Amino acid sequence: MTVWYFLIPISLILGLIGLGLFFWNMRNAQYDDMSGAANRILDDEDNPHS
Repeated sequence: MTVWYFLIPISLILGLIGLGLFFWNMRNAQYDDMSGAANRILDDEDNPHS
């Protein structure tokens, strides 16, 4: 039963860290161009690098 006293605060702290990182990414415009990467993979390159 004493393990719950350690696991619950650790899981809450990790959840808050993850939520904070998500909001930090939203504030720094990480998710603004959602279609750019999806369209970039479909484009043919005229001069391949290899």
